[in-house]
Amino acid sequence: MDQPTVGILHPGSMGAAVAACAATNAAAVLWCENGRSTASLERAVRFGLTPVATLAELLDRSDIVISLCPPAAAEDLAHAVAGHRFAGVYAEANAINPERTQRIATLLPDATVVDGGVIGSPPVGGKSPTLYLSGPAEATVRVEALFANTSVQAAVLGTEVGKASALKLSYASFQKTSRVLVALAVGMAREHGVDQELIEVASRRTDSYLSEPQYVATTAARAWRWGPELEEAADTLAAAGLPPEMLRAAASTLARWNDAKDSELTLTDALDRLAQP
Repeated sequence: MDQPTVGILHPGSMGAAVAACAATNAAAVLWCENGRSTASLERAVRFGLTPVATLAELLDRSDIVISLCPPAAAEDLAHAVAGHRFAGVYAEANAINPERTQRIATLLPDATVVDGGVIGSPPVGGKSPTLYLSGPAEATVRVEALFANTSVQAAVLGTEVGKASALKLSYASFQKTSRVLVALAVGMAREHGVDQELIEVASRRTDSYLSEPQYVATTAARAWRWGPELEEAADTLAAAGLPPEMLRAAASTLARWNDAKDSELTLTDALDRLAQP
């Protein structure tokens, strides 16, 4: 089979690294540089992606398009793609709820939509995330083949669009909320001068995130992405008749760190910002 041409929308830290892995089994990986930031341009150059001037050119040349962007932008991006009547495989790999994924599938009647969810860190420096896929079998096989023998492990969950999104958000709801709870626990303990004692207690339980308080600063730097993800997960809980309030509260807590986007904070900085929004 000929190698497909792949388009990536929009290459952030995860998208660019995933796209670079796909390049192993693709004729080319394209990205649209129109309107993108200097940071996006530098990432694309670093990962060897091929620039094109317009979305129309990217879609015209691509057999498979991968959408990896902030959750809030997923449907607007799909609308833009729909306007060009893209008829290839559209891998919707954003952290959005299953209902939104299904809505995007109906927005793109000419395309074959594959539901995707990435669990793990970007595939650089020895990291190996898993891209879970669900949707029409022939299309999931094509996307899976893009990542053969790369640092991205692809796994197909079945033919139902929504399954991959549900798995991604189910995992995120636990993992990300747990990190928020650590920040609150350490912040409370610090206020009363017992934060070191708290960490010592937690360190006796090696399976506890509480024994890794240094990760609070990382959580703060990623809060701008994590908060919207937890809102998506809360919507998924509500649709299932499960209480969404805990995840909405975690998202609200993360919002106190939105101005720390991708910055390098210390634990003290992160806790200070949390206590004084």
